[in-house]
Amino acid sequence: MEPRFFKIPVCVGDVSLQVAKGHFATRNSHTNYFVDVTSQQSCIRDAEAVAQQLAQRLTQQMMVDTILCLDGTRVIGTCLAQKLTQGGFRSINAGREIYVLRDHLGTNGKLIFRDNARFMLEEKNVLLLLASVTTGGTVRKGIECVQYYGGSAVGIAAIYSHQKEIDGIPIVSLFDTNDLPGYASYAPEECPMCRDKQELDAVVDKFGYSAL
Repeated sequence: MEPRFFKIPVCVGDVSLQVAKGHFATRNSHTNYFVDVTSQQSCIRDAEAVAQQLAQRLTQQMMVDTILCLDGTRVIGTCLAQKLTQGGFRSINAGREIYVLRDHLGTNGKLIFRDNARFMLEEKNVLLLLASVTTGGTVRKGIECVQYYGGSAVGIAAIYSHQKEIDGIPIVSLFDTNDLPGYASYAPEECPMCRDKQELDAVVDKFGYSAL
């Protein structure tokens, strides 16, 4: 059965959030909400709205050389790079060049980059951009990758986050658990919905959901 989606009553600027309640399985966890960010990932108007709000929240003193786009956020990342570097926006990055990188998983499940892309990470200040943060597993993979290639992870930005910080790095998000009453995320082996034999509604990844 298809999950039933609804918009939460809170808007951030021109950004709204569409969610569904139920029992959902991601690679790292089981959750009782699915946050649908398909429109923000794919529609230039919605991506620009997200980028505008994130740019206003990112510290003006955070030097960013590269935006590493995880969770299919490359459209948002491109818009965000433009917002941070445009002359009319009060930012330390105004007038500078910012690289936009998308994630690439190797056969071992870790992020890898080809030799021609390494210079965008080596000795660079990297902002990790995600659609949503739940357990932090994807973020930690990103941080590990940035460090492996000789860069520094200086910030984390997301549309929605269940966490306030990961490994000491604060997360800038437009929505958090205060906007989703009762939101919960569990390790698969500890999921109370599974213990109660509640069937999964969908399997979720960065591309969306597959209803069961």
